[in-house]
Amino acid sequence: MTSTLPTPAALAPQDGGAPSPDGGPRPAPGPSGRRRVRAVLRSLRAADWLAGLFVLALLLAVAAPALLTAYDPLDAGAGQILEAPGTAHPLGTDYLGRDLASRLIFGTTTTFSASAVAVSVGLAGGIVLGLVAGYLGGWVDALVSRIVDVLLSVPGLLLSMVIIVALGFGAINAAIAVGISSIANFARITRSEVLRIRNSAFVEAAQHQGSGRTRTLIHHILPNSLGPVLTLIPLQFGGAIIWISALSFLGFGAVPPQPEWGLLVSEGRQYVMSAPWLLIGPGLAIVLTVLSLSHLQRLAARLRKEFS
Repeated sequence: MTSTLPTPAALAPQDGGAPSPDGGPRPAPGPSGRRRVRAVLRSLRAADWLAGLFVLALLLAVAAPALLTAYDPLDAGAGQILEAPGTAHPLGTDYLGRDLASRLIFGTTTTFSASAVAVSVGLAGGIVLGLVAGYLGGWVDALVSRIVDVLLSVPGLLLSMVIIVALGFGAINAAIAVGISSIANFARITRSEVLRIRNSAFVEAAQHQGSGRTRTLIHHILPNSLGPVLTLIPLQFGGAIIWISALSFLGFGAVPPQPEWGLLVSEGRQYVMSAPWLLIGPGLAIVLTVLSLSHLQRLAARLRKEFS
């Protein structure tokens, strides 16, 4: 009796790919990047699109506020004090006759600039502490972890107020104080990612090839641990807006007549009964901005999960 040997084609996996290391066929490749992008775009809800458009409008207000209003935010209008919203002034005027819409638009630059400084300080400090603690370990990790625990145990707004008292009042000092208060959040995420990556095969391979600690940390561990940290930025940016506005509301941040969202709310609270638009406009701007950034943060986390 003769037997027929299987041909090489019969031995190949049915999906056309190379066999996996354990001898079985490799799983079928996932959808292409373009298909996944289209799938994510189709899954977006109306709220996601509205959040993105609203943030784009705010960025336009930051880049070119003069294109969105014809009024100077510091010019007082005689005979237009506490004028209700209308065609000439869409959001009304304040107690000095200044156009509230122009002050809100120009205040976007102040609020966003201070929030960007706060997030930059928190991101830079958190990444440095998280990298050092996660990679070196030992007593360095214990020391950094205790610092992070102390920062997390104190309410962020209270800690910011203490730092401002030491640095002095002003929008920039308020931004630095908020940034220092947010270091712990970035440091905790960075440390957890470094602990996950430092024992990976590609890190060990780089070390066996003679890569030093600093080179391994900067060129291998840092780029691969930034994903979850960067997705935290929109959420922290929204939190920075709330904290900076709260500090300005309490008198620790921007000073009059500088337009800033929290300061506008503080000025409008005195006229809540006679001119409620002074309070509603800036308050809605803060709420809608934070909600939009929260939507974008969830979208960024979903995209990272989809393409990781």
